[in-house]
Amino acid sequence: MQVVVRENNVDQALRVLKKKMQREGVFREMKKRRAYEKPSEKRARERGEAIRRARKVARKQAQREGLLPARGKTARR
Repeated sequence: MQVVVRENNVDQALRVLKKKMQREGVFREMKKRRAYEKPSEKRARERGEAIRRARKVARKQAQREGLLPARGKTARR
């Protein structure tokens, strides 16, 4: 992963780097690897993640089909 430092602005480059790392999931991966995760806990976590992804896809599909109202940035609280 590379970040270009422009005009010796290291603070801005660090912000860009952190944003890229967060988008790639590096921080989540580091937190996950800090402690041992039992195989049963790993299966439960992965199952939960899969369920959340499936629900998100179903919700987006329902919004596209007009079954659910689309939530815009102004509708959020």
